[in-house]
Amino acid sequence: MNVYYYRLLLSSGRVRSGVAQLSVERDSSARMWLEKNFDAVVLSLYRLPGWLAETQRSISHLVKPSIRPLELAGMLRDLGVMTSSGIPVMEALRAVANEIGEGRTTNAAKLARRLIEELDAGASLSDAFSRYPDSFPETVRNLVMIGDETGTMDKMLMESADHIERIAKMTADTRQALIYPAFVFSAIFAAGGFWIYYVIPNLADLFKQMNAKLPPLTIAVMTSSEWLIAHIGLILGGLVLAAFATWVTWRYSRAFRRTVHYTLHRLPIAKTIMFSSGLAFFTEYMSLLVKAGVDMVSSLQVMERAMQDEYYRDRIIAIRQVLERGDRVSSAMRQVGGFPSMMVRMIGVGEETGTLDSQFARLSAEYSVRLQRLITNLSEIIKPVVVLLAGGMFVFLIVALLLPVYDLVQQAITSPQF
Repeated sequence: MNVYYYRLLLSSGRVRSGVAQLSVERDSSARMWLEKNFDAVVLSLYRLPGWLAETQRSISHLVKPSIRPLELAGMLRDLGVMTSSGIPVMEALRAVANEIGEGRTTNAAKLARRLIEELDAGASLSDAFSRYPDSFPETVRNLVMIGDETGTMDKMLMESADHIERIAKMTADTRQALIYPAFVFSAIFAAGGFWIYYVIPNLADLFKQMNAKLPPLTIAVMTSSEWLIAHIGLILGGLVLAAFATWVTWRYSRAFRRTVHYTLHRLPIAKTIMFSSGLAFFTEYMSLLVKAGVDMVSSLQVMERAMQDEYYRDRIIAIRQVLERGDRVSSAMRQVGGFPSMMVRMIGVGEETGTLDSQFARLSAEYSVRLQRLITNLSEIIKPVVVLLAGGMFVFLIVALLLPVYDLVQQAITSPQF
């Protein structure tokens, strides 16, 4: 996939420019694609450098993803239902491409149109899917490839839809547990900003006018507020740059991601979450791939690219290397470590009885339930902790700022009147 900047002379006489992501190898193919789709003459065409193209793709995917997981699952399910009833893939894609939701073309329809263009150009369905890695996860691309090779495309499309829905549910459950604390912390920061920019400066002026003798804590809070107001531009700019640098480092430095993941696997609460989520995703992917008929080494190779947790990615690589020497999966997992004994024993039974796919499916269901329970319990524990933090901030503000005001009022009441 290459990214091009183009300028076109349209048939109406207007000049149009923009950026396009095209799954072509040669610039001449990109020129032909633009002329055909826009009915225009290409005035200029520049292929962006690799790093700039990757940055553009990352930002565009972050700001406006091509298709959401649930939309993709619905699209794949529609294709699976239609192909299972005997409708050719091309006709099924055309049906999806004509869908309109809320008065506009859906993301699934736009993606289906791009797939139709690939098929019209002579590509197979698996090749067309592989040219859009930002839209189709690698597991889906592998399943579609298997469907192309074995003639079971309808079954693989349905499996892909089920898989994406299960992964989306895991992700949604995790995010749901963070909604409440995120909301409360946002409210705390908003209240803190209001006090810093409005309340504290007014109180400071009042204390100066009345020559009040302030405690050290109040003086420290007022000094900190003045410093924050004076340097707010630099602080916000620094936070934005730090966030951008962290994002770039996270995306392009595997060593940084590995350090973060290994650190999280050592922290008390984070370790439990990373352990449960990592095993849930691992068993879900492996169950899907083994059930589809992918051999174990190839399945682990797919897992290496699909697994986001670098801690488990290193262990998957180690397991694959042991398997390539002729050892069994359960033995390799035992040697590598990081997997519970229950999982190792169940996989060992699956190898002995030829039911490895069903064992992975049982493990996937079990660890998915455990992850959901863990998230539910943590969300219940986090709520009182967040309330305590909010209450602590309120008490701090009362002690630091409102008590001196109360003392001033008391002095004004008790002072002699003339």
